[in-house]
Amino acid sequence: MNAVLRLGKFLFAIPFAIFGLFHFMGAEAMKGMAFGSSILVYFTGLALIAAAVSILIGKMDKLATALLGLMLLLFIFIIHLNGAMAGDQAATMGLLKDLALAGAAWMYAGNMAKDNAIIG
Repeated sequence: MNAVLRLGKFLFAIPFAIFGLFHFMGAEAMKGMAFGSSILVYFTGLALIAAAVSILIGKMDKLATALLGLMLLLFIFIIHLNGAMAGDQAATMGLLKDLALAGAAWMYAGNMAKDNAIIG
């Protein structure tokens, strides 16, 4: 059973790496969500990939997952909230997805992270 549970780290990190790659591949299409700046899209893509790598290798993973949760919470307020409040079901689904992932990131930071070098 523990072997199956250890897969959770990979199942959590790999989608973030893929999301990060999507940011690089579709920066022009996403820039409308990032105040019209493709630079912010590239930055968030890099942050997603860095968080995934940190989780996978276990270096600075506590800091990475704490910041990942914060970034996902910001996405809720910046990207999804207005649409969700207007009744857009896709925006509501994005809000709930990011809320769940932010919670999971903070649970990882609080319970599973191994590197306490930056934040104890």
